[in-house]
Amino acid sequence: MNKASLVNAIAKRTRQSKTDVSLVLAALTDSIIDSLAEGKKVSFLGFGSFEPRERSARKGLNPKTGESIKIPAKRVPVFKAGKLFKDRLQS
Repeated sequence: MNKASLVNAIAKRTRQSKTDVSLVLAALTDSIIDSLAEGKKVSFLGFGSFEPRERSARKGLNPKTGESIKIPAKRVPVFKAGKLFKDRLQS
């Protein structure tokens, strides 16, 4: 499912215009990204949570040359599914 399909599905379920749903979806994603950038965790009860995590520096290999390279440390977003989400996938 892509963004357009998601907007269509939400608009159909909520009987809202696609424009309004698209604006809300954009605001939601922007808010999640902003919170993670500030180092905050974002949780939706039953759905799951997003949180920023630090990934340490490590060594890797250049696949073309086989040469060892240094991969710098960075912060990455992580999603952990909630119980209701996991249970729904099992049924």
